[in-house]
Amino acid sequence: MASSTILSFLLFALLLPLSRAVRFEIVNGCPYTVWPAAIPGGGLQLEQGQTWVIDVIDVTTNGTSFSGRIWARTGCSFDGSDRGRCQTGDCGGVLACQAYGSPPNSLAEFAVNQFNNLDFFDISLVDGFNVPMEFGPITGNCSAIRCSADINGRCPAVLKAPGGCNNPCTVFKTDEYCCNSGSCGSTDYSNFFKSNCPDAYSYPKDDATSTFTCPGGADYKVIFCPSGSSLSVDGYPTRFGRISVRFVIPEA
Repeated sequence: MASSTILSFLLFALLLPLSRAVRFEIVNGCPYTVWPAAIPGGGLQLEQGQTWVIDVIDVTTNGTSFSGRIWARTGCSFDGSDRGRCQTGDCGGVLACQAYGSPPNSLAEFAVNQFNNLDFFDISLVDGFNVPMEFGPITGNCSAIRCSADINGRCPAVLKAPGGCNNPCTVFKTDEYCCNSGSCGSTDYSNFFKSNCPDAYSYPKDDATSTFTCPGGADYKVIFCPSGSSLSVDGYPTRFGRISVRFVIPEA
């Protein structure tokens, strides 16, 4: 009887969907502190050259999928209870984000194990821009995408915001820019973002040139201020390379 029960359990276990963790390595290549955030994942403080590793579990071979986003927060100040505010990307005044960030913030977006077991990923400027970014697979035969231009330094005056460059929807709140009706197209402002970062979403309906795929099973890396990026620091244009020092901060 006992051996029969064990055999039944083993057969049941073999029929269960196999699970794996998708790893996201988040690297701060910027010459200043950032406070990266991830949904799912939370958030923390990341100094220049440090890496935050997130392992997201419960992706299964039977078609279960998940989606999320990763972004940098800048100009943050938190107290001993991890409450505070950020100049860009704030997520309700907490260090470990449970909600999306406030514009402007450059976004790394992903949807894992979708149609035909493909992962979909993109860089989006639909919520504006705050730091340069590179996003791509660590494993798998796929290429990384990037937005490394000095958009903050080139930002049109009407879109300028403390610490970043707003998307026009945030500023004007009209259907022309927010695409609430589903019939909108590119504008002079979206063309500004697209000309600076051809890989990135420049407005909500920019799918054709801004969505990228990789076969399921890949792990991913997000680099804030990747090598060769340019940005304005304290009002002065700056170019810099990859920071060589690397610390790994495991997920709590």
